[in-house]
Amino acid sequence: MPHILNIHNCLGTYLVLGALLFGFGIYGLVARKTIIGMLIASELILAAASMNFMAFSRFLAPNPAIGQIFTLFIMAIAAAEAAIAISIVIAVYRNYKTINTEDLVDLHG
Repeated sequence: MPHILNIHNCLGTYLVLGALLFGFGIYGLVARKTIIGMLIASELILAAASMNFMAFSRFLAPNPAIGQIFTLFIMAIAAAEAAIAISIVIAVYRNYKTINTEDLVDLHG
């Protein structure tokens, strides 16, 4: 039985935390009605992916730089996604005066 102080030296700990972040992100995408809430939930999903890449890199990879490079790419994608999404939210708010997704019925196809 591992000692509680050595829990950070176990791959399973990081995978469970990543799965929790991913689950919270999926729940946030499904449950949120505003675009901002969905954006934050998608950031949680990307953070979960980054955590898993870093965990596998630390414990299983012969070259730990590979996981770090993947994580840097994920961070760059998350930053670009946030910038584009915020600009879309501002444009939608200017036209519809709301960011509630249920009120945006005119955005079909």
